[in-house]
Amino acid sequence: SEVVDLDGKSSLLYRFDQNSLSPVKDIISLKFKTMQSDGILLHREGQNGDHITLELRRGRLFLLINSGEAKLPSTHTLINLTLGSLLDDQHWHSVLIQRVGKQVNFTVDEHRHRFHAQGEFSYLDLDYEISFGGIPAPGKSVSFPRKNFHGCLENLYYNGVDVIDLAKRQKPEIITMGNVSFSCSQSQSVPVTFLSPRSYLALPGFSGEDELLATFQFRTWNKAGLLLFSELQLVSGSLLLFLNDGKLKLNLFQPGKLPSDITAGNKCVPAVFLLLLLPEGENQACKAASCRHEQALVMQACR
Repeated sequence: SEVVDLDGKSSLLYRFDQNSLSPVKDIISLKFKTMQSDGILLHREGQNGDHITLELRRGRLFLLINSGEAKLPSTHTLINLTLGSLLDDQHWHSVLIQRVGKQVNFTVDEHRHRFHAQGEFSYLDLDYEISFGGIPAPGKSVSFPRKNFHGCLENLYYNGVDVIDLAKRQKPEIITMGNVSFSCSQSQSVPVTFLSPRSYLALPGFSGEDELLATFQFRTWNKAGLLLFSELQLVSGSLLLFLNDGKLKLNLFQPGKLPSDITAGNKCVPAVFLLLLLPEGENQACKAASCRHEQALVMQACR
């Protein structure tokens, strides 16, 4: 299989012979993996607003197809199909787009969405080029100020043509924008998935430490659940970080003292969590940022 790694600033532009393509048919297949939640996977457009765009937004795939001939009142996008969730998990995901006349089949992994368009849709007036990983032509598409894709593509086929193979062999039909490599770099972050309510990960503790630092990202559809528990030897207590009604709560329990409690976020998952637990007198600050941004919780532990 052929693989290409795009760095978030690069893309591939495939220009093809107009005699080799039907204006009423498109078949596109590819696999992708990324840790970025947003990015353009492919884009093709024409002169009058017609376009086909596959875009990753917040970990979900959006297929946008617009026909300039569509008789729709003040509606720019004729078709807006959405499939998948949490697709920015650094695992391979397969995509198949089949457009034949007014029939559109959109498949992501094992999930399929079928759509039959109405009106003047069967013909799209598109240019004889398609970009993968971004929109390389500056100023061509003002309506799509989107991020480039940052991740890996594999087995990228457009109407039966192996696009990555053409790029690898530096064929004139392919214009490479930015830095690309034909191997998929491995992420330094290794995600772990808890498949059941009884699964957990236990790590050895460090005795005699004066402070505790824990930082991680998490994603879940559950609104409640325990994220972190630790016994604190120096302060003779325990620390719990958990979700309650979609909000992050941090509890510090110490014998003979009222529980310390901090709440962050407003029903926001996924989130990034950073915890600093400091000895008494070193830090009095406590702050929480908005949803989908880094959240910092600093709690004083009294001995």
